[in-house]
This record gives sequence, structure tokens and C-alpha cells, in this order.
Amino acid sequence: MRYSFLSILANGLSGQKGWTPTWRDAAPKPGYDVIIVGGGGHGLATAYYLAKVHGIRNVAVIEKSVIGSGNAGRNTTIIRSNYLLPGNEPFYEWSMKLWEGLEQELNYNAMVSQRGILNLFHSDAQRDAYARRGNAMRLAGVDSKLMDKAGVRAMYPFLNFDNARFPIQGGLLQARAGTARHDAVVWGYARGADRLGVDIVQNCEVTGFLREGDAIVGVETSRGDIRAGKVAVAVAGSSSRVAAMAGLRLPMESHVLQAFVSEGLKPMVDGVITFGAGHFYISQSDKGGLVFGGDIDGYNSYAQRGNLPVIEDVCEGGMALMPRIGRLRLLRHWGGIMDMSMDGSPIIDRTPVPGLYLNAGWCYGGFKATPASGWCFAHLLATGAPHDTAGAFRLDRFRTGHLIDEKGVGAQPNLH
Repeated sequence: MRYSFLSILANGLSGQKGWTPTWRDAAPKPGYDVIIVGGGGHGLATAYYLAKVHGIRNVAVIEKSVIGSGNAGRNTTIIRSNYLLPGNEPFYEWSMKLWEGLEQELNYNAMVSQRGILNLFHSDAQRDAYARRGNAMRLAGVDSKLMDKAGVRAMYPFLNFDNARFPIQGGLLQARAGTARHDAVVWGYARGADRLGVDIVQNCEVTGFLREGDAIVGVETSRGDIRAGKVAVAVAGSSSRVAAMAGLRLPMESHVLQAFVSEGLKPMVDGVITFGAGHFYISQSDKGGLVFGGDIDGYNSYAQRGNLPVIEDVCEGGMALMPRIGRLRLLRHWGGIMDMSMDGSPIIDRTPVPGLYLNAGWCYGGFKATPASGWCFAHLLATGAPHDTAGAFRLDRFRTGHLIDEKGVGAQPNLH
């Protein structure tokens, strides 16, 4: 079924009885050309582009729970491409361009809202750093605007401009950035992949890998063995545990990143704002809740929950930036498991184990990268060569020293 105004009207007149399931809950077949381990945004996007762009449709996406139950449903929904280094900027800008056409591509309302992101600066040195970043963005063909204090005040007059410790001096604006509905992105890619013949297998946990000699030739799961020509791993914070089943030790750590939603308010925060004197970022959802977050918890964990000291730290950052939110009540908070690479940048590459491919190390940037990650991972799986925009995301860069140290925000909290 293609969604349209006419389909809504027809089903409204027929008692809503004509709708079909968004995707099939498929049973696993004995074998596939490609198995993708991980039913989040990256895994489903990879399956969709494998089928749509490369014509490889004998594909299975295997998820141990239900699709989107991991980090895809546990983030703050920000999309942007305001990066500095050549290894990152072209990739995230490609992702931004895919976001801009995603709803038409998938025939699904992913609620992409290009409301802009404003990174505040609070010192002369930080202004110079943001000017450098903005210039690098412009050289790469990406929109950016360095704003002074008066320009920021005109946009957000309620911010604490005269904070004794952190006065706001201006900000770097990317107007094309914004937010998207995380669940809808997962559902849209699942629907698109399913329509092209991809099997989406839920409640199927991978417990090991099938081998012939040194090569991976399939997976062992809670629903039986499944063979494959290639196995692709896209499991975010569980990357190290899954890779360990294949005998790999990855250069990353798993940390919890908490996010928060307040009670609903009338429209107040039009775009996305980041606090330059602390790790705090905030936007407002279509339901009116303020959505915000901050630093990772400072210890390794696979639990999807956080701790109270980080909650206090995040709320302190919010109060320093926007004192008016002090009377708000938190509606809920949650934790996602971040696969923090040592340089804060991702990995899209084949592994030293034949037949095994890796998509991991997304740190804070996984959601915004979803379309380009799927596109580039699908290209790697289909052609055996990295996509041009993801050529720097090699696994062996930690051995050769070709790091992509965007901000030093790897797995060490003291470096953030």
C-alpha cells in the first residue's frame, strides 16, 4: 500500500479496515546472500539500500528483540552536518542530503524538521574555534553562519546571556539541521526494505558465528543456524560483545548516554541549542516536551539506565543556560549504550575475519548518520570497496595512526 491523502480518505470512509501491516514479521530462511545483525536504524537502512541501490534482495535483518528497541529509540533525534574534519564533513553532509529527501524516498512520514541548530560560544577562543569550523563547513559546501550576541538574542531572548561564569557571546548556526522522529525512521526503513523483499526477523538473538576455516559463513541464533555469503554487524553499543564471538577485540568501549524529556509546554525552543560551556543540548518535541541530554556516564556499562550524578550535571547545565526551566518536572529519562571509539569517530569497514563486516563506533553521532551509514555500508557489502565519503572510517586507522580526532570526544570522559 502506498500512503497518500487518497489512501487516508478511502480508509476513513471504510472504517479503517483497508490498512495492511507495515512490514512482515518474517521467519528465518536457511540461508541468505547477506545477513545484517542489528535491527536498528543503521541495520535497516543498510538492508534498504542493498535492495534499492544494488539489487541485492536476498537479505535478512536479525534483531534479538523488536526493531528499534536499542539506541534507535533512545536518542535525542538531532540531525546535523556541522563537522570540521575532511574525514567526517563529507559523510555527514551526504547524510543530511539523504535526510532532506527521506520521506519522499520511503513514502513515510519521518517527521524531519529542519529547524536549525545553534552552537553557543562563551569566550574569544571558542568563537575562533567556531569560526574555523564554520569556514571549513563552507569550504565543503555546507551552510553555516557565525552569529554575534545580538543575533542570538533575537532568536532566543530567554537564554541567560549575562551568566557571571558563562556569558553568551554568540553562536554558530546551521539552518538546515534539525530533528527527526526516531521511531518513524526505523519504521520507514523497515517498511521500505520489506517491500523490496528483505526479511526482518525479530526476537532472534545471535549467539555465535558459523565458520568454515577462518571465514564466517553464517550465524548461530536462538532460532537456529542461518548461513550467509556475508555477515554485517551493526549493533551499536553491543559491538564489542558480538565481535568477541568472532574472536575480535575492537578499539572501543561501551558507555551509557542518558536523555531526558520534560512535561509538555507551549512552543518555546524553535530549534536545537547546544551550551558551549558544558555538554548540554536541548530541543522541543512536537508534543511540547523539552528533549535534552549531556555527557556519557563515566564508567563502562551495558545497562540501558544511568545514574543520578549525571542527571544532576545535565540539569545544572540546563539551568546555567535557561534558568526558566527550573520549575519544570521531568517526565521520563532513559539510557542508550554508546559504542565509544577511541577517537570519537565511526568504523565502516571489513574486518580481518573473512566474511565479516563492521558498522560501529558511532559515539554520540549515530542517529544523524543513519541514512549515510546505511548507504555506505550497503556499498561496502555490495562492491567490497568503501564508499568515497566513508573512506576514512577504516578499522585499522588505530594501528596506522590515521585517527579522525574531531574533538577528542572518544571513550574518555575527562577528554570531553
